[in-house]
Order: sequence, then C-alpha cells, then structure tokens
Amino acid sequence: MTSAADVQQALAAVADPDDAVFLQRFFKTGPGEYGEGDVFIGVRVPQTRTVAKRFAGLPLPEVRLLLDSPVHEHRLAGLVILNAAFARASSARHRDDSERSRLVDFYVEAVRDGRVNNWDLVDSSAEYVLGAYLVDRPRDLLDELASSPVLWERRVAVLSTFAFLKVGDASTTLALAARLLDDPEDLMHKAVGWMLRETGKRVDRELLLGFLDDHAARMPRTMLAYATEHLDADTRAAYRAVPRERRGAARSGSAVAES
Repeated sequence: MTSAADVQQALAAVADPDDAVFLQRFFKTGPGEYGEGDVFIGVRVPQTRTVAKRFAGLPLPEVRLLLDSPVHEHRLAGLVILNAAFARASSARHRDDSERSRLVDFYVEAVRDGRVNNWDLVDSSAEYVLGAYLVDRPRDLLDELASSPVLWERRVAVLSTFAFLKVGDASTTLALAARLLDDPEDLMHKAVGWMLRETGKRVDRELLLGFLDDHAARMPRTMLAYATEHLDADTRAAYRAVPRERRGAARSGSAVAES
C-alpha cells in the first residue's frame, strides 16, 4: 500500500532549491504576510500534479497526513488526490453518494483545521469538492464559512460558487459578494471580483451589471477592477469612475457611450 511518505519522497525527488526560494517570496511567507510560516521545497504546480496523479488511490488517512504537513507542496498534492477521489465518486457510472459525503466532510474538516491555508490551495480544491457537492444541495455551510474570521474559510466559500456558475447559477455568488463588500482582505477582493467577472462571462452579463449598479460605489477598487475587466472599455471605465457616494450612474452613462 502506498503512503504519504511515498508521495513526499516523490515530491522531494523533483524539488528545486532555487524554486523554493522563489515560491517562499511569491506566496508571501514572511512575517506579517498572508502566508507567514509556510514552507516550500521547490516543486512547481505541474510537477506536483504529475506526482499526485501517480498516487490517485492513496487512502484517506494518508491524504490527511499530507494535509497535516508543514510543507506546502505536500498539502497541495493531498488536495489534488482528494479532488480525484471526489471526481471518481461522482462519475456517472460509479456514483457513490456516501463516499462523496465522506470526502466532503473530510475536506471541510481540513479547511476548518487550517490545512487549506493559502490561495492556491483554496482555488485548486474548493469548487471541485465542496462546490461540486453543493450544486444540488442547500448551501448554508457557505454562509457559515463566509462569516468566518479566517481568511481562507471565507475564500473557500466564495471559490466554491465557481461550480455553481459553471452550471448557470449565480445566485449564491451574488449573495456572498454582497455580504463581503466590506471584507478587509485584498485576497478576498480579488476572489469576489473574479467570481463576479465569471458571473458576467458564464451566466448573464445583465446580472453582473445589475450587481454593479447596486454596489459599485461600495466595492473595493481591486474587487471592482477584477469584476469589470472583461467588459468593453467604455462600460468598464464608467463603472470604475463611479464616485463612492453615487450608485447606478455608470450603466446609464455607458448606455449613452454605446448608443
């Protein structure tokens, strides 16, 4: 039987010390930064995914050992393996709802235990496990996570909604975005803005514009920039120019510009 130690050894075999130095900086691991204390051994994401693919059947207790590791690449490999397990349990031919539930419980426990604790770890797992599971289920858990004082739990809530957007449902994305307008973290501004952008691209441009009409004046600048970056230049500029005390003016202005 393969083990977490086997995965760790395979990752060590492709690690590059120079990449470790770069990744420590890129993921902001210094004192007071969002990734403070995270440890990298220097394995790039494509290599990590290649290694994880070799251990797709790793037992869940061994996956937990990877997630408990202080090494970032170990945790990412564990999440990639978990994604694959959830996809297998969700396949049309071999769907296993009991296993899907078990895997989601495992994932949520890892999130709440602080094991999914950097933006790439969240972004590479939330939609594929928790989001995919909740597509046709009540989503109260996302409300709980969005209310958490922990940045990564709030980001899991928002990124999970990507799964809903991919099937044409923007309701939860928009509800969470409205709740998180005053979030203090730039990484949340980016996440919310990204999901708003995807709302306009994948679901309905009018839904995005309606949200911007209501909230552009309150949106942090980074969130607004991400949300509008795919719009035409005149509409994008009009929303970004909305004074913070005004609401709803950009759309009428852009309509004039487009007429």
